Amino acid sequence: MKILAEVLSWVFLPLLMPVYGLLLAMYVPSNQDYLFNEDSLFFLRDEAKLAILYMFIIFSVIAPGLAFVLLHKWKIITTIDMENQRERNIPMFIMLTFCLILFFLFLIKAENNVLPKYIYALPLSGVFVTVIYTYINRWIKISLHGGGAGILTGFLFAYAIEQAEFQFWILIFAIVASGLTIGARLYLKKHTQTEVYTGWALAVLMTFLVNYLYPIG
Repeated sequence: MKILAEVLSWVFLPLLMPVYGLLLAMYVPSNQDYLFNEDSLFFLRDEAKLAILYMFIIFSVIAPGLAFVLLHKWKIITTIDMENQRERNIPMFIMLTFCLILFFLFLIKAENNVLPKYIYALPLSGVFVTVIYTYINRWIKISLHGGGAGILTGFLFAYAIEQAEFQFWILIFAIVASGLTIGARLYLKKHTQTEVYTGWALAVLMTFLVNYLYPIG
């Protein structure tokens, strides 16, 4: 069970969750509701999908991941998954920085909201979530894994609610993935229930609001 919990912790690494969400929204068929939303990720051209995914992988996964490895090598953090509460400020600032870079890159490269709003809103969600986590981290070691699962869930629910037709199993997947992630962190005794559930709930709420309320056009 310990090995399974560790595998789940890596599969559902917080840095990977936005990419999972985009893959599901982009490649699982859905029909947008033009009465409420003129955006669609599924109907983007394949070249646009790949370009967007590459940017998210670089700035949401590779760049911060390499930064964390360097922080560990330089002994700024004792473990890659940042178990020490006091060591988390610099890594979270790095995550915040790369989320901001990604957001502004999309604003500059695809100005006037030519892309679906979710492409701008998803990295912006990361900004808000990271700011809130950095503040709360002063009191509790809020779960970053719970936050990653919450971002995935909040994003997919915000996207689904504005689609006329949507594959319901995707939302079930988000809930199950969240449960597996939270269960793994609790089993490994990395967090208390308060830390994982608070992390998940705040990320769901903030990500849902940012993606649902982000202005169109």
